Amino acid sequence: MAETEPAAKAFLADIEAFLQASGMAPARLGREAVNDPGLVFDLRAGSRSPGADLMDRVRAWMAENRPNDGLAGRTVLLVIGGGIAAYKALDVIRRLQDAGAIVRVIMTRAAHEFVTPLAAGALAGGHVYTDLFDRDAEHDVGHIRLAREADLVVVAPATADRMAGLATGRSDDLTGAVVLATRAPVLLAPAMNPAMWTHPATQRNVAILRGDGVRFVGPRRGEMAEKGEAGVGRMAEPAEIVTAAADLMSGGSSGPLAGKRVVVTSGPTHEPIDPVRYIANRSSGRQGHAIAAAAAAAGADVTLVTGPVTLADPPGVATVHVETARQMLEAVEAALPADIAVMVAAVADWRASETASAKLKKDGSGAPPALAFVENPDILATVGHRETDRPHLVVGFAAETADLVRYGQDKLKRKRADWIVANDVSPQGGAMGGDDNEVVLITPEATETWPRMSKADVADRLVTRMAEEFEA
Repeated sequence: MAETEPAAKAFLADIEAFLQASGMAPARLGREAVNDPGLVFDLRAGSRSPGADLMDRVRAWMAENRPNDGLAGRTVLLVIGGGIAAYKALDVIRRLQDAGAIVRVIMTRAAHEFVTPLAAGALAGGHVYTDLFDRDAEHDVGHIRLAREADLVVVAPATADRMAGLATGRSDDLTGAVVLATRAPVLLAPAMNPAMWTHPATQRNVAILRGDGVRFVGPRRGEMAEKGEAGVGRMAEPAEIVTAAADLMSGGSSGPLAGKRVVVTSGPTHEPIDPVRYIANRSSGRQGHAIAAAAAAAGADVTLVTGPVTLADPPGVATVHVETARQMLEAVEAALPADIAVMVAAVADWRASETASAKLKKDGSGAPPALAFVENPDILATVGHRETDRPHLVVGFAAETADLVRYGQDKLKRKRADWIVANDVSPQGGAMGGDDNEVVLITPEATETWPRMSKADVADRLVTRMAEEFEA
């Protein structure tokens, strides 16, 4: 099993790249390639070791059905940054060339500590640019020429330091000068320790770069180079980077939800008690954000209405930030009409009837202040009972601590939802605020218990089911 693990990971990476490029549902790929709709889900869960024959058959099918990409004949300027993931950039060069791109390479000084210009140049088939003040390259202001001749700039790996420099417009080296001077799209593949990725400074830089139109692929969750370290920060696989580059050059893929409008809610709501305190819950927003990202990857026009979270806005998604339940309802109604509504947010059931204008103080009596509560609007029920502009498919999430199916079926009827996704949010389940989820999909016809999986996989599987609903 240990010997086949790298091959299985590479096989899954190739499949994920194909799915992103084609917009095809995972179940459809498995069904059409090898008559096995569950293949991709099993590979993602790590519950299957694919044999050589299976991998060959699937890869042959993907080769025959691969969509046209936007890289043929394009000049891609690949910047190799100074991180341990730099060795993967050599595979990125090869894959870009396989897709028909002309590859030029810049290496930062730190990148020399991990790979050599000789190796990168041998693969790219040309000079590797390393220095802003290179006498041979700069006789004709080479950094401007590189910037202007590129159809796309890809930075892989993009370190925390590199992103900080790009966010502030620093141009004291060749990479900074080229990115500042280029008119081409820029794609970053971040790679760093999870603590560095989640640091507020890095997230501020990511937000600035997104606002400037820079696109991202990854980072992904996985083990780090440091022993015992794991989390979000691993660079996207080379196949995924090249697929993202092709998608960027081709203006996006069609996908099974192309032409569909999707509204997703995510995160908690904060209901103020006074200027300092509020009523909230432990929702992280990870599941809702993952569903919005998966729907966008499937070609949908997605509006994400999110309460206060610490997550970055998903790329390719129109994101509306709100705080209270009433603001969330207003934003959802403003986003209608839509084909699909997925109400994932953990909306507070109650709010203070009056918000104090000043911080509530202790009065020395030992008695708590008197607080009166009123019920918040039920966003799922409001959307489900609409007489006009009701989405064709209304999906609600039911966060329960017991009797998931019974409460989920009750919510399906009372709120006039089409589907309910019930999940156990008791502390021992770890779903609230965690990375994994174990859900039950409840429809009027059936109840499906899904195995425990990452929230990203739950999102992909749910989006696949939504696409199949419109194919039927």
